[in-house]
Amino acid sequence: MAINPLSAVAQAAWIDLNRLLGDAALSDLRGKATCKRVGAKQYWYDRYRIGAQVTDRYLGEDTEELRDRIARAGALRDAQDGARRERVRLVRLLRAEGMVMPDLATGQIISAMARAGVFRLGGTVVGTQAFRLYEGLLGVRMGLDQAVATDDIDIASFERLSLALGDRADPDLQQVFAELKFDPQPSLQPGAVWRWRQSTRGTLVEFLTPSFEADEGVRPLPALGVSAQALHFLNYLIAEPVRVPVAYRDGAQVQVPQPARFAIHKLIVAHRRFGGEAPFKARKDRAQARFLIKVLVQEDPDALYDALDEAREKGPAWRGAIAASLRRIPDTAAILAG
Repeated sequence: MAINPLSAVAQAAWIDLNRLLGDAALSDLRGKATCKRVGAKQYWYDRYRIGAQVTDRYLGEDTEELRDRIARAGALRDAQDGARRERVRLVRLLRAEGMVMPDLATGQIISAMARAGVFRLGGTVVGTQAFRLYEGLLGVRMGLDQAVATDDIDIASFERLSLALGDRADPDLQQVFAELKFDPQPSLQPGAVWRWRQSTRGTLVEFLTPSFEADEGVRPLPALGVSAQALHFLNYLIAEPVRVPVAYRDGAQVQVPQPARFAIHKLIVAHRRFGGEAPFKARKDRAQARFLIKVLVQEDPDALYDALDEAREKGPAWRGAIAASLRRIPDTAAILAG
């Protein structure tokens, strides 16, 4: 399993695209940027008035990078037409460099969700779609065996964050899905829809949220206007996500889990797979973990071992699942032991 680095041209283009997409998020500031404290954290909002109604549009958690963009909001607004043309050029350059690109259906729905604010409001792409987006983040080229195709798009978010933000996706996601020919899929809980399938291409979008209780039921995500399937171990995966670009048209910026957390989480879920497709999905989980661990032990070993230690410290169920998966991939077990 060779690791092939991206070209210097591709890496520079990826970094520039990600930066320009971050700038674009502040180029449409409509009112006054206002900082609010929610619990122990501070969040920025775009506060503006429409008639007699005051609206607070969520911008993000307080960081030095976000404060810098807020300070430059006027200049970013003036430069947005030229910046969009540059993003289109960078996407074409990344395609010419052979980077993994989303298919039409995936690019359309992820871009539409980005415009509606799904990722701004805490949504994080997980699963194989997230794995494909690590190519630029880690600076390595993924072959066809690593960047396996999938029709599934999984979006995870914290229920508590969704309740606390006080903002909602716009346009409503029900409208977004209807326009792209997605139909809601039946749920065991009446009125709680967490899965949509596209009638024309078969693409499946699922919403997930961490479960902090014994059951793994369905929970609301008010900021996104959807329900989500609650899953154990997911809180570890989506803590402190990172922003990356999706190279489609003029680009879209999404959140993905930290690669080290993704790798260790894949070891855990591979052991928990049940059902008809479980053997295939478990093999895919282990293959993705194996690839990322091999890269990370060279590129960012501190992050890898910190993620591994954090997972093991969560208890015997976590340690047992990790150990069981590593027994199936002894070369990866040897890397982590070293």
